[in-house]
Amino acid sequence: MTDTASIFGASDPIALVRDWLDQAARTEPNDPNAMALATVDADGRPNVRIVLLKEIEDAAFVFYTNYDSAKGREIAATGSAAFCLHWKSLRRQVRVRGDVTREDGAQADAYYASRGIGSRLGAWASAQSRPLADRATLEARVADVRARFGDAPPRPPFWGGFRVAPREIEFWQDGENRLHDRELWVKRIGGGAWDVKRLSP
Repeated sequence: MTDTASIFGASDPIALVRDWLDQAARTEPNDPNAMALATVDADGRPNVRIVLLKEIEDAAFVFYTNYDSAKGREIAATGSAAFCLHWKSLRRQVRVRGDVTREDGAQADAYYASRGIGSRLGAWASAQSRPLADRATLEARVADVRARFGDAPPRPPFWGGFRVAPREIEFWQDGENRLHDRELWVKRIGGGAWDVKRLSP
């Protein structure tokens, strides 16, 4: 439910993200689900990196990573994150800010099992974001993990999903002469309803 009409004809912002992502999947040459994920460290300094959006649920966006990575530790400390999806071919972007919780149950197990064997072994072998002596050390760790688990490694206890429950979603569509169309959806406190307003470009 919204107070005003969406300039993009939407009644649900998450459904609109799905629609834009589906369109991008037909036009973007690589990784239409790539998103720039922003977190902050203990000193309040921002960090941003590209990760892959793997699922869009009815009330959240899900990606997967090593919980002990820099982003994992920063999310654990703050419980929040922001991300941006940008589709150059469509001249569109979506910005999201929200609260973050772990997905470390059956859903994470299923996604981990769907990955290629190299990626599954790599999740065990890489102490993500930590110093690494050289590539040979990393490859030796992969070999050790394969010797330990064979071709059926279980999901590491330090690896799984994060679910971003949005508080704000902003849509941006490129316009001529930089007169862009921008729209901000803000979730109402204590309910599932959204307020929507147009923003100046």
